[in-house]
Amino acid sequence: MGKKMVRLLFRFFLGLCLCMGPAAIAQGPANSPIRVVVDLVQLNVAVTDNKGNYVTGLQPNDFAVLEDGIPQKISTFAEGNERTRQLADLPPDDPNGAPQSVREQDDRAHLSTPELSAITAGANVFILFDTSNYMYRGFVFAQDAISEFIRSLESADRIAFYSYSRDLSRASKLTADRSQVLRGVRTTVAGDDAALYNCLLLTVKDAAQFSGRKVIVVFSNGPDNASIIPPEDVAELAQSTGTAIYMISTQQAQLEPISTAVFERMTAATGGKAYFAKNWKDEKQAFASIKDDLAHLYSLSYYPKQNPNRGWRSITVKLNTDRLKKCHVRTRNGYRLQTSRFTKGETTVETGPS
Repeated sequence: MGKKMVRLLFRFFLGLCLCMGPAAIAQGPANSPIRVVVDLVQLNVAVTDNKGNYVTGLQPNDFAVLEDGIPQKISTFAEGNERTRQLADLPPDDPNGAPQSVREQDDRAHLSTPELSAITAGANVFILFDTSNYMYRGFVFAQDAISEFIRSLESADRIAFYSYSRDLSRASKLTADRSQVLRGVRTTVAGDDAALYNCLLLTVKDAAQFSGRKVIVVFSNGPDNASIIPPEDVAELAQSTGTAIYMISTQQAQLEPISTAVFERMTAATGGKAYFAKNWKDEKQAFASIKDDLAHLYSLSYYPKQNPNRGWRSITVKLNTDRLKKCHVRTRNGYRLQTSRFTKGETTVETGPS
């Protein structure tokens, strides 16, 4: 089977997973309650001034969040690693007309679930390390930079360490145990061709299983030369699952303009950043910058208001006050509705974004 056919099949199945609409909702008995549960949409937002310095001390009323141009009400808010504040008790009115008394009991229970607790518990950081044959010369230096980054992360953060060449290796799954992750780093060995986008897609899928802040930090020493998955599909899934992608690429990868452009577009679309390191000192500085970025992100979440759009929804975050007009806001620029279904009685119900 050719690469073109494989890509077409992948996009077809990705479309089924991401954008099944209301027609997919099974019809139950006439007297069965049908309700659409809309999950929190979480945003990690960086705010910097015109000199690139982080702007701290902002409050929820300093932000305006719009989805497809529709103003949203912020439900939770936090700055950096502080505890998340709950601002709104209930999601927007149920378009299917569920009684308020029923919604109130159910939705308050929803807000006390581990999903909301996970928002307060630091970030879930997935490190994806290039161990392809591009890495032969700088392998040890890269391991040192990654190890230092792992030690520097906040104690509340959980870390997973993966490596890739043609295949993905999950050396250490998500854990708060730094020693376990560091052992995973030290046991990696160099491989063959680089299938970055294939392996990054699998990493995004792993990250999507967790609530709260999700971050993937990729260390790449060269262009992708073995993937069948296009980077656009990886970026869309990362946006839709709220996973920010940061990429540290060496000068070797920067020699190929296409890879450089792809890395920059992918990270910008998901709310992350791309770094191009000329030497091992630059690599360490890039990791330190990412650590600093994670410590200064504002975490906002909201329940989407009624919106007939069942496909791609654009997100815009603006700053309300005049004194912040020259500041720059960085976050993901949208998502596609995720299909997550549960059964209530005889009725299967579709849920909204993760």
